[in-house]
Amino acid sequence: MEDAGWRVDLTRVRDARDRLAGVVRRTPVAHSRALEQLVGGPVWLKCENLQRTGSFKIRGAYLRILCLSEHERAQGVVAASAGNHAQGVALAASLLGCTATVFMPEGAALPKVQATRGYGADVRLVGADLEESLAAASGFADASGAVLIHPFDHPDIVAGQGTVGLEIVEQVPDAGTVIVPTGGGGLLAGVAVAVKSLVPDARIVGVQAEGAAAWPASLLAGKPVELPECQTIADGIAVARPGVVPFDLVAEYVDEILAVGEDAMSQALLHCLERAKLVVEPAGAAGVAAMLTTPGRFTPPVVCVLSGGNVDPLQLVHVTQHGLAAASRYLSLRVRIADRPGALAGLLTLIGSLGANVVDVAHSRVSGALPFGDVDVALSLETRGEKHCTELVEALGAAGHAVEPA
Repeated sequence: MEDAGWRVDLTRVRDARDRLAGVVRRTPVAHSRALEQLVGGPVWLKCENLQRTGSFKIRGAYLRILCLSEHERAQGVVAASAGNHAQGVALAASLLGCTATVFMPEGAALPKVQATRGYGADVRLVGADLEESLAAASGFADASGAVLIHPFDHPDIVAGQGTVGLEIVEQVPDAGTVIVPTGGGGLLAGVAVAVKSLVPDARIVGVQAEGAAAWPASLLAGKPVELPECQTIADGIAVARPGVVPFDLVAEYVDEILAVGEDAMSQALLHCLERAKLVVEPAGAAGVAAMLTTPGRFTPPVVCVLSGGNVDPLQLVHVTQHGLAAASRYLSLRVRIADRPGALAGLLTLIGSLGANVVDVAHSRVSGALPFGDVDVALSLETRGEKHCTELVEALGAAGHAVEPA
């Protein structure tokens, strides 16, 4: 391949925007007063969760398929994805009049599978993770002649995603830091090229999930390095090995790569729901997680890309509860009380007087560890935060109850 044909620069990203006109939305930026107070300057959320198909992926997918020859499009396209790229490819193929086959992991979220089928793709559930689905998609391409639309490792994909960066510069021209959720690197590389070419002093920060943080080791090694395992709630950035095409661009243009934990992403998703009124998936909230974790690290004005909003409702419930617990707003306790009439009512009355709300209670007399005449009560409580949790535990202890985490 010729290096010139695979190099992504500002000219190529601008050309991508022209080609995508009328297809993708110019997504809004939403000001966050809560994060502004935390960071110490203006914070804007770039809402790619409001993009067509619910994520930025349509940008690169459409451009990649548009740039195929008529003969190539007639052969159909194939892709592998946990969900967002799948939907982007399915819609793009439908708009451009070609067939799409999409391989998704067997554990892919049902709403993402249904949405991909709804856009007209033939969905095949193969493999335990993205790498296995991608191997199946590659085999299908070899056997059928369909063109593989890689989720991040192609210059057209990178250039298409880079149009997010052009919009950021137009919407927040004085951006001091741009934060981008990062998996394989297509979005990060494209945004970095666009922003750094126009605002050289802006800092570009990629954010990965700790359980899928392949970039630090890869940058240290000077080449993409595969993780031995990849485990995170953020399926949108659960990529074990960075892309070859994005790698040099990230190495050249990106200032820093951070990793955030599951608790931080859960709290960030909850923050987006409560404070920004935005539905964001765990991967899409990774940048917000970084701000919540280390707010002094970012020079304002800050633009944080919310890369996607395709979250399974069941996962949303689970992650929200996890976020509440991580923020000490959800407390599970096991309390021992005397086995006598009115004891449970007294315990619940005490808890109510302390300002906690009982979500769930389980009362059990049967346990080999219980002394005769005692009862175990398992409680799930809504609280007002860490200080309130401490006050509750201390007050229950002062009332003579044995208390331990559930």
